[in-house]
Amino acid sequence: MPMERFRRVYLQALFWSFILIWVLLGIKPVYRSDWFLENILVLLAVPFVLFVHRKWPLSNLSYTLVFIFLTLHSVGAHYTYSEVPFGRWLSDIMGWERNHFDRIVHFLWGFLIGMPIFEILNRRMRGRRRAIVFFTLSVIVLVGVLYEFMEWAAALAVAPEAGTAFLGTQGDEWDAQKDLFLNFLGGIASLIFLPLVLRQTRQLNSVTSKSGHPASE
Repeated sequence: MPMERFRRVYLQALFWSFILIWVLLGIKPVYRSDWFLENILVLLAVPFVLFVHRKWPLSNLSYTLVFIFLTLHSVGAHYTYSEVPFGRWLSDIMGWERNHFDRIVHFLWGFLIGMPIFEILNRRMRGRRRAIVFFTLSVIVLVGVLYEFMEWAAALAVAPEAGTAFLGTQGDEWDAQKDLFLNFLGGIASLIFLPLVLRQTRQLNSVTSKSGHPASE
């Protein structure tokens, strides 16, 4: 299959798979009011990704990372982050009192979204690698701060039980600060780990091609 056709089919599969997952997870969520609040992010993110795709097309890897993050967020929206079964199971295994699913997703926000942000900035700031890294981490933290402000404003504006579920602090007064720190750590891990994976993949493809075997797409 030609690469361009494969890319088009792959991206369409990602898009419609997410729409299907989102619709299914929107059926009978634990708290409907919290589900609506959590999906403000989805209603903002999906149009933005479509806009970026038309103006600055990203790599298949970046779109895959966005898909994974939005899927995890949709799971958190369905159950509310503090009640996701996987987080409970992990807490039982590790002996934690708190459901850490939200902390995991905050780290993955930085880790999974770092590469797409880096690609977008690289289109606008070619060759300025240090500046791109700085602004990538800045955007990750800034969006995290704005999200924390949105949580706070929503908790004040809606019914107390929905606001509490949306905040998901689980009694931790430093919850917001820890979430932002995990965003930052995830961004650093993304900028270190993912380029190494891409470099190793290119080297493997190059060696495979020189050995006479076709390189994988």
